[in-house]
Amino acid sequence: MKTMFASLIAAVTLGLSPAMAQEDAPAETSAEAPADAEGCEDHGALTRYPGSVIEWCKTDNYLPYKIPVGPVTGYRAIGDWVETEGRVTRNFYSLKGERTHPEVWKNYKDALVEAGFEIIAEGMFPESNVRGEIGGGNWLGVYYRNNAFGKPGAVNKLVSGTSSSGGTGAVFGKKERAEDTIYVLVSLEQHSKDEVAALVTVVETKEAESGLVVANAEAMGKDIEELGRTVIDGLFFDHDKATLKAESKPALDEVAKLLETMADKSFYVVGHTDATGTFAYNQKLSADRAAAVRDALMQDYAVASERLQAEGVGPLSPVFTNAAEGGREKNRRVELVEK
Repeated sequence: MKTMFASLIAAVTLGLSPAMAQEDAPAETSAEAPADAEGCEDHGALTRYPGSVIEWCKTDNYLPYKIPVGPVTGYRAIGDWVETEGRVTRNFYSLKGERTHPEVWKNYKDALVEAGFEIIAEGMFPESNVRGEIGGGNWLGVYYRNNAFGKPGAVNKLVSGTSSSGGTGAVFGKKERAEDTIYVLVSLEQHSKDEVAALVTVVETKEAESGLVVANAEAMGKDIEELGRTVIDGLFFDHDKATLKAESKPALDEVAKLLETMADKSFYVVGHTDATGTFAYNQKLSADRAAAVRDALMQDYAVASERLQAEGVGPLSPVFTNAAEGGREKNRRVELVEK
C-alpha cells in the first residue's frame, strides 16, 4: 500500500511520466499486463493506481464542464455546481484483482491532498445505491448525465452497472496554478467482485487556442463508423457570410480523401450556427454555408453531386451552451452525416 501511494504522489507532485511513476509498482504492472487502449496515456497531473489499465480515453481541447459539489436535491438534480470550461482529459481505468474501491479511493484522495489540491467534493460508500449523497450511485448518475462521455466504449461500464456492484466513490480536487485553475476529478465504483472501475477527469481552465485543429480523414472515418456523423474541423468563412476562406483547403482536402475511401456512401452536408440573431437568418446562413462546402467538393474535387445533399439547421442542434463564446464557437460548424 505504501509503495502504491508513493507512486501516485510522485506523479501528482512532479508530473512524472507513467513509466517513471510506476517504477516501484508491484509485479502486476509488468510488461505482461494488458495494454492500454490505443492512443491513451496518463495525464501528467495524476498517474494511475498501479495495476490499472486504460480501457477508454477522450481529450477535448475545449469543453464546458459541470462539477457537482453538493448532494442530490431532486430527481436527476444537484443544487450546487461549479461550472467551468477548458481542456478536458478523461481516462477510464479498469483494475482487476483483489484491490477494492475504498482502497483505491483513499490512495487517490491522499495523493491529491499531498499535492496541494483543495478537496471540493468527496464521498465513498460500501453500497452503490446511496441516495443523494456525494459519491453515491444516484449522485454519480447525475454527474455523468450532465457531462456526456461523447464517445462510446468501455467507460459505459460506469452507467451500466452489474448485479455484483459493491459500492461507489468520488473525490474531486482543485488547485490554483500560475496560468490557470486545474481540477482533478476521480469517480469510481466496485464494478464487480474483482474489478474496480475509475474515471479520472482533468479540467485545465487555461484558455485554449482556436483554429489549431484541421479535419483528418482517418479520424472522420472512425466518427462516421461509430456515430454516423463527423464535424469538419478547420473550415473558415467570412464573418456572417457563406464564403469559404482559402485556409479551409487543408480541411477540404481531408474530406475529399474520406469521400474517396467511402465511395459507396452518400452524405448530408449539414450547416449549424450559434443562437445569436434571428432563427430565419441563422437557418439561411447555415444552409448557405453547407451549400458552399458541397459546391467546393463538387467543383474542386469532382465529387458526384448525387452523393452530397446540403441542409441547414441553424441553431437547432447545439453541442454546447450558447451562453459563452467558447460554446458558440463550437456550435458554428459543418458536419457530414451519413445518409
